[in-house]
Amino acid sequence: MSANFTSAAGELLSRAQEFDPQVLLRGNTGIGPYDYVPTRSVGIAFTTLFAISTVAHIVQSVRFRLWWLLPTAVFCGVSELVGWSARLYSSGAPRALIPFEIQISATITGPTPLIAANFVILEYIIKTLGPRYSRLTPKMYTIIFCSCDAISLTIQGVGGATAAIAAGNGKDPTTGGSIMLIGIVIQMVAISAFVLCAGEFFYRYANDKPLRKAADDFEKHSAISEYARGMDPRMKIMIYAMAFTTTCLFIRAVYRTIELTDGWNGRIIATQIYFNVLDGGMVTLAIYTLNIFHPGYLILPLQRASKYYRNSSPDYINGV
Repeated sequence: MSANFTSAAGELLSRAQEFDPQVLLRGNTGIGPYDYVPTRSVGIAFTTLFAISTVAHIVQSVRFRLWWLLPTAVFCGVSELVGWSARLYSSGAPRALIPFEIQISATITGPTPLIAANFVILEYIIKTLGPRYSRLTPKMYTIIFCSCDAISLTIQGVGGATAAIAAGNGKDPTTGGSIMLIGIVIQMVAISAFVLCAGEFFYRYANDKPLRKAADDFEKHSAISEYARGMDPRMKIMIYAMAFTTTCLFIRAVYRTIELTDGWNGRIIATQIYFNVLDGGMVTLAIYTLNIFHPGYLILPLQRASKYYRNSSPDYINGV
């Protein structure tokens, strides 16, 4: 009789664990949905860093009247701030599901708008160096790649919300994770296409191989002059900064792809150091790079000089 009771109790416990959200999320470790306790000092560090960067981006956007930075860099900063604040809370309450759900959605979607900032920056660079070296018009880069970014952001947001709701209701969040994975893959494809297009433009510019004739005499002579005397140092810095930011965000996208492919019960998603370095660290480097090497400092002066010569110096247009 004792053996039968033990067997029945074990079966009931097994069935109960099937509906335990912690089991569904990671396994019955007893730690909580993360399968680890988020480190408090790391949460404080990233929350502080993203708060500083976000405030700085707001000030810079207003200072230079670059309003497109509000829905890109600032939106990223706010999302990351919310996500890491939730993780910071989880360091003291690792079993709480609500902050876990918040950080799922916030950290998966946060970096996506920051990628869009690079798309706009490339438009500025092409306009300054010469659209005739570009396969697409400068505006089309922003329209096409930002549209892909918006689609990716929407899919990731839906996937994050689906996973969070499932986790909160004690259900398997794998479906939400699969949706997020689709959004991340679209993001990686968009970044790869962006790098190829940008690479072709810089190759053609460096080797003076335009795809079309100059639209007017100003574009022709300004491009020749720019090519002859060498690229402005500020433009070089902006290009290097854009390349570094893109690399960081691509590394983060690769990590997220591997993480979600490994699954909600996998070792990668349950290893905190991977997330801290390959997600939080990469996004921090990217957003601060844009703070330090800001288009307001580096590109706007060149654009204003170009407009000045176009509007007020006929001799410059005539190549005199």
